[in-house]
Amino acid sequence: MQSRESGMIEVNAPVTMSDVARAAGVSTATVSRVVNGHYGVSARTVAQVRSAIEQLGYESSLVATSLRRSRTNVLGLVAHSFQSYTAEVLKGVMKALSRSGFDLIIYANSDLYGSYSEGWEQRHLTRLSGTLTDGCIVVTPWGEVRSRTPVVAIDPVRGSTAPSVISDNLAGATTAVEHLLGLGHRRIGFIAGRDSLASAWSREEGYRAALTTAGVPVDPTLIGRGDFNPESATPLARVLLQRPDPPSAIFAASDGMAFKVLEVARELGFSVPGDLSVVGFDNIPESALTRPGLTTVDQSMYQLGYEAARMLKSLVTGEWDEPGQIVLPTSLVVRDSTAPPKSAPRP
Repeated sequence: MQSRESGMIEVNAPVTMSDVARAAGVSTATVSRVVNGHYGVSARTVAQVRSAIEQLGYESSLVATSLRRSRTNVLGLVAHSFQSYTAEVLKGVMKALSRSGFDLIIYANSDLYGSYSEGWEQRHLTRLSGTLTDGCIVVTPWGEVRSRTPVVAIDPVRGSTAPSVISDNLAGATTAVEHLLGLGHRRIGFIAGRDSLASAWSREEGYRAALTTAGVPVDPTLIGRGDFNPESATPLARVLLQRPDPPSAIFAASDGMAFKVLEVARELGFSVPGDLSVVGFDNIPESALTRPGLTTVDQSMYQLGYEAARMLKSLVTGEWDEPGQIVLPTSLVVRDSTAPPKSAPRP
């Protein structure tokens, strides 16, 4: 706190185990036994010590604890940056860890849309695994991840053998394009995600499969290569919409990129959905708040986080013998950004 006379800031010394022992009226050894969950302490004494810990705000050292026992009871979540997608995943992780006895460390780059350099996830895992965490969840890694402790990937790279949780991206993308086809669209643009990810690959496969099944040729000039970073969609949307024969609909592989399509459409004088229908993928909260509301594929990011944390807990405790990949269902959420093209009769 700040002294009124000197203006100096007094920093309180950290609470020690000895402080807790004095407050509880027990020995330091007894406090240590309670903190580390050892047997041989009466329920009454445990209650006294816990009360003192709560009153004093004592926190044991994670590193010191990890040196004394085989587990830290701390899990990590590693992400490149925190956007709406990651925030929703985090909510699910926190729910799964509620009252589980595990704490969570979150590790991410400091900038929102920082440079997408390869190897970031491996650097973070190296810092966290072993002494600070018993295992980590990695969100949309750029490569195959390796760690001395268990790792679960959310949205892994193609060909990954790591335990992972992913949405049924193929079915979600197919449904999105079938929705546009059902409205009468035949020139449907696509802005893809980072093709090293299994999800991006599957979403493009779904786009192509839906067109082929409907007898609509896949036009490669209507496909733009993004990387899931929303900013990457802006120049791609401009190219598509400034063509002499622009598409009547665009399916973007993420909501963030779909929002940029909406922005470019407004700048170029396209009305949505009058001149252009737009579909995204994710169903982040903002998709319901934009105007018009964004038609999108709901992949339940909350459930992705929940299942990833549940899998990681089981790996750490040895309760999950053969973890593979959990695939979660998707569903289409129809809002106001899609309608029949002007040249087609309304169904």
